[in-house]
Amino acid sequence: MHLFKSDLDRLAESCGVLTAYRDAFGRVKRADEEALLAVLCALGAPLGRAAQAGDVLRARAEALWRRALEPVHIVWDGGDMDFNVRLPEALLKHEASCELHFEEGGFKRWTVPLSGAASRGRKVVEGVAFVVKGLRLKEKLPLGYHKLRVELGGASFTSLVISAPRRAWAPHTQNSKRMWGAFLPLYSLRTGESWGSGDFSDLRRLIGWVGELGGNFAATLPIFAAFLDEPFEPSPYSPVSRLFWNEFYLDVKQVPELLTSPRAQTLVRSQDFQNELGVLGRSGEVDYRGGMALKRRVLSELAQSFFEDKPRERFEAFRSFLSARPEVEEYARFRAVCEKTLKPWTAWPERLKHGAPEEADYHDAHFQYHCYVQWLAEEALGACSRHGQRSGLALDLPLGVHPQGYDVWKRQDLFAGDMCVGAPPDPVFMKGQDWSFPPIHPGAQRSAGYDYFRASFRALLRFAGLVRIDHVMGFHRLFWIPKGMDARRGVYVRYPHEELYAVLSLESHRAGSIIVGENLGTVPPEVNRSMAGHGILKMFVVQYEIPTNKFRFLRNVPADVAASLNTHDMPPFAASWRGLDVEDRLKSGVLTPDGARREWREREGLRRILVWTLRKAGWLKNSRGDEAEILNAVLNYLGSSRAAVMQINLEDLWMETHPQNVPGTGLERPNWRRRARFTFEEFSGQKSTRDILARIHELRNL
Repeated sequence: MHLFKSDLDRLAESCGVLTAYRDAFGRVKRADEEALLAVLCALGAPLGRAAQAGDVLRARAEALWRRALEPVHIVWDGGDMDFNVRLPEALLKHEASCELHFEEGGFKRWTVPLSGAASRGRKVVEGVAFVVKGLRLKEKLPLGYHKLRVELGGASFTSLVISAPRRAWAPHTQNSKRMWGAFLPLYSLRTGESWGSGDFSDLRRLIGWVGELGGNFAATLPIFAAFLDEPFEPSPYSPVSRLFWNEFYLDVKQVPELLTSPRAQTLVRSQDFQNELGVLGRSGEVDYRGGMALKRRVLSELAQSFFEDKPRERFEAFRSFLSARPEVEEYARFRAVCEKTLKPWTAWPERLKHGAPEEADYHDAHFQYHCYVQWLAEEALGACSRHGQRSGLALDLPLGVHPQGYDVWKRQDLFAGDMCVGAPPDPVFMKGQDWSFPPIHPGAQRSAGYDYFRASFRALLRFAGLVRIDHVMGFHRLFWIPKGMDARRGVYVRYPHEELYAVLSLESHRAGSIIVGENLGTVPPEVNRSMAGHGILKMFVVQYEIPTNKFRFLRNVPADVAASLNTHDMPPFAASWRGLDVEDRLKSGVLTPDGARREWREREGLRRILVWTLRKAGWLKNSRGDEAEILNAVLNYLGSSRAAVMQINLEDLWMETHPQNVPGTGLERPNWRRRARFTFEEFSGQKSTRDILARIHELRNL
C-alpha cells in the first residue's frame, strides 16, 4: 500500500490514467512504468522519463486553470444550466457576458457580476490566484446540442452544452409488451437466390418473417464497410468505418440499373459468371474475396452505366443523397486512393496522409463506384427499415475500427495511433488480449464535441430500432496497450462516461430506439450502476449467468436486461451442453489435459444447476437430460421472464454445434465465415422452429 503519491501518480490521475486496477483474479495490478509513460505521452503529457513528471504536472495544472470553461457541460432533463468558470482572482471586478446559442436556432444573452456569483473554489497556480465561480441560467432548456459562449476580461471561451434526457428511450405505452427477436449473422443467412452470402434483400425477408410470427426485431452483426481485398479483414468488429456500409451485402439483382444495363446483363448471364456463382453457393463458408470480386464486376458496370446515362429521377435522388451526406465523397476518395496505390494510408506520401486527395491521386471510376454503392446500401437499408412495420432491425455499434481504415485516417486528431485497445489477463486469456485497433483520445473527443461518436451512432439509428453497444465498459475506461508491448503491460484510461451517456440518451430519444449495453466479463460495479441510472439495458446471458459455486439455481432474470442463451462469441447451446468447446480447446492446445478435466467437472455442475433451475421454475418435468427438451425449457424460462428484451439465436433451434467466432483465434478458423446449415426457405418452413417461436411470442405477451 502506498502511503503517498509520486509526481508520476498524480500526473496519471490528472490525465485520467489508472496507476493500479484489480484484475479478474482479484489481485491489485500496479501499472508498468514504461507503459504508463508511453500512455501519458499519447495523451499529450510530454515526458520521456518519470523524473520529469513534476514539471509536466505543474504545466498541466496551470493550463487547466487558465481554461475558463470545460469543453462540455451536461443538462439533464431540460433543467437549469449550472456551470463553473475558472478565472484569475483579479478579474472578479468584471462581469461575465454569456450567450447560449440553441441547436434549433435563436439564442439567450445575459450578464453576471462575477463578484456576486457563488464561489466554488480557489487555488494559487504558479503564483497566480485563481477562483471558481458558479453561474446559472434559471431557464428550462430544450433538448439538443447548444453552444455556450462566455466573455471574461476581453477573452472569449466556448463550450458544448448537451441537454439530454437522463434515461435512454424506452416504449412507454401501457400496451407495450416484452419484446423478442431472432438473431442470425447476415453473412450466414442464405436463401435460394443468394450469391454465396446473405444480402440486404434476405435481411428484409428475415425481418418480415419474424414480424409475421409476432417478433419485434431481427438482429445481426455489424454491417459496416470492410476491407475484403488488401488488407483482408472480414471481422465485423474491425470495420473500415463506423459511418458507411459494406457493399458486400448488396443484392445486385434488385439494383434498378441492372434492368437498363446491357453490359451488366450480359456479364451476369455468362456461363463463367454463373459457374462462379455456383461455386460460391455450394461452399459451406462465405468466400468474401471471391464474392466481393464477383459483385464488384457487376456493380462497376452498373455504376458506369448510371453515370453515363444519368437517368433523371434516379440521378436527382443520388445527388440529393450526396447533398445530405457530403462526407460520402470523401470516403469514396479514400477508398479510391487505397485501390490506386495498393498501400495502407500510413504508407502514403505525407501530402495524402494528412490532406485531401486530388483527382490525379485516384481513378474517377473507383470514386464513382464507392459513391454509388453507398447510395445503394442506404436505399436497401431504408427498405429494410420501412419493411419492418411489425418488426424492426437490431444492429451493433462495434467498439473500434480498423487502424488502416477511413475513420482513423480522417480523424487522426481523435485516435491515439501509437496505442492499441485490448484487455488484461483473465481465466480464458491468460496473456491478455490485444485487439489491434487504436483507442479514441478522451480529451480530443471532448474538445471535438463528440461529433464522431454522434455520427457513428446516428448511422445506426437511421435504420435500427434497437442498438447494442459493444463493450459498454469503454464508456468508462479502456485498456491501452502501447504498440510493441505485451498485452499484460497495458494501462487503463478513464473516459468522461456521463457525457457519452448524455449523447447516447439524446440520440436514442430522437430516433425512438432502445439501447442495450454489452457488459459481459469483468466489469467494474460503477458500469452497471450507470447503465441502470441511464436506462441502458444490460445483458443476461444464460451461459454466463449459471453460478459455479455457492448457489444451486440460476438467478432470476431482471426486467432491465436483454436476455439470451449465448452470444456470437460463445459456443451454440448444443455445443456448450455437450462440452464440444472444451474438446476443441484441448485439441488446439489452449487447455492442458488437467485443465480440460477441470472444465468437464465444471460443465457437469453447470448442467446440473440449469436442470435444477428449470425444474424449480416448472419448465422441466422428469427430464432425462435430452438436450432438445432442455433447450425448449430454457427458452420458455427466458420467454416467461421479466426481461424487457429476449433474443433467440436461430441456429440454437436446430442444434447447431459450430460457433460463428472463437475469440483469440484468427484466419485459421472459419470465424465470421460459416454459413447457416439451412436456407431461409428451409428453416422458415420448419414446424419445430415456428412452434418454438410461436410459444416464445405467447409467453412474451402473457
